[in-house]
Amino acid sequence: MTHATEPAPEQNDQFVPVRKSDIVDALVKDDSFEDAAERDKFVRLCDMLASIYHYEYFATLERLRHEYYYFNPETPPHAAVTPAELDRAYDDIVRSLDAVLKDANFVELPHDAISDAHRRRTLLRVEVSTELSDFREVRFYWRGRHFEQFAVREWFGLRHRNVEAEVYDDVVLLAATKTKAQIGSRRELRALERRKIRPGALLLKYFRNIASGDLHALFPNTRVVMTSFDMLFLGLPAIAGGIPILINLYTTVTVLFLVIGFYLGMSAAVEDKDMKTALTALSALVALGGFVLRQWVKYQRQSLRYQIELTDNIYYRNVNNNAGIFDYVVGAAEEQECKRALLAYHFLSNAEPAPTAAELDRRIDAWLLATFGVAVDFRLGDALDKLEQFGLLKRDGERLFVTPLDTALAALRHAWDNLLSAEK
Repeated sequence: MTHATEPAPEQNDQFVPVRKSDIVDALVKDDSFEDAAERDKFVRLCDMLASIYHYEYFATLERLRHEYYYFNPETPPHAAVTPAELDRAYDDIVRSLDAVLKDANFVELPHDAISDAHRRRTLLRVEVSTELSDFREVRFYWRGRHFEQFAVREWFGLRHRNVEAEVYDDVVLLAATKTKAQIGSRRELRALERRKIRPGALLLKYFRNIASGDLHALFPNTRVVMTSFDMLFLGLPAIAGGIPILINLYTTVTVLFLVIGFYLGMSAAVEDKDMKTALTALSALVALGGFVLRQWVKYQRQSLRYQIELTDNIYYRNVNNNAGIFDYVVGAAEEQECKRALLAYHFLSNAEPAPTAAELDRRIDAWLLATFGVAVDFRLGDALDKLEQFGLLKRDGERLFVTPLDTALAALRHAWDNLLSAEK
């Protein structure tokens, strides 16, 4: 499978795929500032907002690390913790992860949508099978998506066909294995032991650039299965080659048993022609064994080829795993929330007349498209509540106002001092 060079236009979502520093630089170059001193004040406001968000999200990062301790597959189980305590801890870690992923503009993807995309897949030729019942819970989250052109090989590489597929920019997978008490069979327990995964672990995986039809392949228990075409491709030659051997064996096998009986003392005598027929039957048995072995090797080779294709398709798209994803998703959530807050403050400070939240969304959408060429369905989220919490935002019905820069800077310094004093 090879990629075409021209991707299709991106679909709109709430994720702002522009660095915070680039947004601040673009806002600073805006002609809405009276002079250089006003620009400097706005830069300081952005820095202070970023510092406060960083401080608060650092606490989120520490909480995630603490809550994940009991479910990290890289640590041994904790015998001193009761099942009830583990259940509460599990609810806490899933709730915290869900919240921080949504702050980072990730959206949960229903399993029905994953199954539907798998049925309509056009890229990955491999047929895969998964068992959701093997897990306590499985969740998928995506962020950013676009349509991309791919060249797909057909007819053993003799022909190529261009297809368009939906591709998710970022995908996070949460897969919780069952606890020992929840595992109902030795097969499930042996499967976990074979994968070196302890019962009750929470597997976290982060991928990038995953086609929607390939999401099924991300499940930890995915296995390659043969398609109907593969069965025909391997089965028809096996039947055609095996029938003559079986016919030959059928006509001579009784004589073979007669000769075996003679050597075991069960028959008095055998004729020379029976010995020749028995040798023919023995040769047919050897040929049948070799034929069966050859077909088994073909099956294993085809399965291995598909397994390699599946691994190559997923392995190089895996960015991080387990506790390693916390730094990324928390940092992403922090940056997204901070960008929303500073954009809201800037466009409210220069708005005449004062806009509503919906009008503010549309103005920021238009600015992002005109400045960076990105189509975003901007949502203020908690940004307005955060500005109001710091005393930077005022409401008059649905109309929104912000305080001047000097007042805003003083309010942020006060908020920062309160954060630091709370630690003493």
